[in-house]
Amino acid sequence: MKRLLHVLLALVGSVAGFIALLAAHAYFTTPDVSYLKTTNPQTTAFMEYRRKEAKRSGRTLRIRHRWISLRRIPKILQRTIIVAEDAAFWVHNGVDWDEMRNALHQNWEEKRIVRGASTITQQTAKNLFLSPHRNLYRKIKEFFIARELEKHLSKRRILEIYLNSIEFGRGIFGIYSASQYYFGKSPEELTLSEMVRLAAIIPAPLRLNPTRPNRELRWRSFVILRRLYKHGFINRSQFQYTEGRLKRFFSSGKA
Repeated sequence: MKRLLHVLLALVGSVAGFIALLAAHAYFTTPDVSYLKTTNPQTTAFMEYRRKEAKRSGRTLRIRHRWISLRRIPKILQRTIIVAEDAAFWVHNGVDWDEMRNALHQNWEEKRIVRGASTITQQTAKNLFLSPHRNLYRKIKEFFIARELEKHLSKRRILEIYLNSIEFGRGIFGIYSASQYYFGKSPEELTLSEMVRLAAIIPAPLRLNPTRPNRELRWRSFVILRRLYKHGFINRSQFQYTEGRLKRFFSSGKA
């Protein structure tokens, strides 16, 4: 029994040491992000990953990406994406510990990953500097980069970069390109129903399409609309009108 305890302690110590080494390497190789205060990134590590992924399978990927300033993105569209992805964005320091704890608990209960906990800042870190691969080292690196982004950039600047770099479909990056590709409009011209459906595809942009009704898109869309109403970002008449538009879209494919 004593020997088994020693083996277990040694194993725990080895795992802890390994994680500490990963964390140290991630910390000391964290990129400088201060240039992002004034520079709009025209490409990202995520875009380049998608380009190389297509090339490996013998395809050429056309990247659709056009930068748009935050002031041109309607406040209600900003709020729609925030309530969909990171409701605590304005108050956390890059990591939402409460959401992380809740996600870990739910994933443990379900015995599979059913809920993520990455904040908008963490997603921005991943999009700019990392790959989409899920592993411990990438999550540790994402954590350190997110803290650096929060240290050097304002929340508004982080949000602006996020909205311009997020993936909305195969080769479609940023809210302007997504609005044009799916709806033939600029972000300023989108209806609330269209905004909600765009926000709904963010967790699975290669599987979901805001113009093609399916069960998952429907569920996500109504969750986001209810959150907008719950947080007071839309009034009752706006909620009811958009709810009707969404119901029509999901029953007939026309909004």
